[in-house]
Amino acid sequence: MLTVDSISKSFGGLTAVNSCSFTIESQSITGLIGPNGAGKTTIFNVIAGAMNPDGGRVQFQGTNITGQPAHTLFHLGIMRTFQIPQEFFAMTVLENLMVVPAKQSGENLFYALLSPGNVAAREKEVRERAIDVLDFLRLTHVVDELAGNLSGGQKKLLELGRAMMADPDIVLL
Repeated sequence: MLTVDSISKSFGGLTAVNSCSFTIESQSITGLIGPNGAGKTTIFNVIAGAMNPDGGRVQFQGTNITGQPAHTLFHLGIMRTFQIPQEFFAMTVLENLMVVPAKQSGENLFYALLSPGNVAAREKEVRERAIDVLDFLRLTHVVDELAGNLSGGQKKLLELGRAMMADPDIVLL
């Protein structure tokens, strides 16, 4: 599913990643372990499109995605999360999930004014999916809580939930 082949990345005279290769199989959970400064964040940034490698390539489902920007990779189902969660702290947990799906009809003034039934139907669909994600993550008990009030672990789960809302088959880095 995801293949990293001989990725290298340097910053000035410092080599952060030197010919790194690995494969992550579909429907697997894989960890990347190493000491501070080992290049873990750099390899995540290369895979997720935040920076380009100096050499090597990244393939996803057989397609070369090396150097693709993060917004393009997001639509393929690849994104990275951060060590410090980036929730919308003044919105509820449910609202944090509902803002994620792209191209919601209510985002278009034309549809919002001339097709309110379609907007309402799409919002219902998004809400139901968000509730399913919260149920999967065992966060339904905080559905109406402001995201800023969650514990650190709950915020990480919420961030995972936002990724799941973007694409149910998403690869998390």
